[in-house]
Amino acid sequence: MTSKAIKLELTRQQAETNESPNWLALVSLFVGIIGISFAAIFIKLSESELNPYATIFNRLWISTVSLGLINGIQGIHRRYATDPQEEPAPKNSDNFTKYIWLFVGYGTFFAASQIFWAWSITQTSVAISTVLHNLTPLFTCLLAWLLFGQHFDNKFIFGMLIALSGVFAIELEDLQFATGKVQGDLAAVVSAVLVAGYLLIVERLRTKFSANKILLWGSAIATLATIPILCLTQERIFPYSWKGWLFVIGLALVCQIIGQGLIVYSQNMLSSGFVAIAFLLDPVLTSLQAWLIFSERLSVSSWLAFAVVLLGIYFAQLSKSAAKEKNP
Repeated sequence: MTSKAIKLELTRQQAETNESPNWLALVSLFVGIIGISFAAIFIKLSESELNPYATIFNRLWISTVSLGLINGIQGIHRRYATDPQEEPAPKNSDNFTKYIWLFVGYGTFFAASQIFWAWSITQTSVAISTVLHNLTPLFTCLLAWLLFGQHFDNKFIFGMLIALSGVFAIELEDLQFATGKVQGDLAAVVSAVLVAGYLLIVERLRTKFSANKILLWGSAIATLATIPILCLTQERIFPYSWKGWLFVIGLALVCQIIGQGLIVYSQNMLSSGFVAIAFLLDPVLTSLQAWLIFSERLSVSSWLAFAVVLLGIYFAQLSKSAAKEKNP
């Protein structure tokens, strides 16, 4: 092999390495998914005092206040630092307006996805709602292709289909006896589309803003977006016991700040399509937590389905499409 050929081969290998997902981003993503998987547990524990909409509202406003304090402390630290680092501001007013709309879209889509998901469970079976809600990877890839011309290789699609089949297998036993209403099924599908939408938005915001800032403004906008729903329900908004407050604070800190924060951080390196596939771990982890905390039964087929989901995510991770494009 000539020196020129060796140089070309090294360049190709380096390019493939740069395109592969960073290990820190992968770890952040999976730890973040572990964090958000506790949401169902916290919501179930808070059911005795609050409806799901009030629980979501408390999750968001507590997160907003906490993130505001964190960002304030960081701002003070930067002010007195010897080498302060500021985030680059958009270069012109058009970009500034675009980013404002992206922030509004992220917060609104996130709040709406949570509300539609919570409402769908009250209108149809949990099994049907879970399966339809977990169509998020399909909608994410479809929207990325339609809106941004993004393409996904065969290895990525193969891994996605394997992971989806594992999730469907987890819910198969419940689906056999599930009944529901069309509006509940439709709400679950809408929630999946909304999740796909905010994942794509975050992928673009991460090119300019830190994870903390995205999560802060997204949580603040999402809090405002949930207020009209609370006014319509006219039920209790805040917990009345220390246990109730403990559950919603845990939901905010574990699921929103740590969970969503690490997921947003990972999207600086990982594509929204791969993040959506990794979200399929959420029902797997939630089932395991229900088994450990509430002693809910898990069959052998459920364990096998868990392994299938992990296998699908592994295949998708090997694909070049798992890495974020340079200029999304």
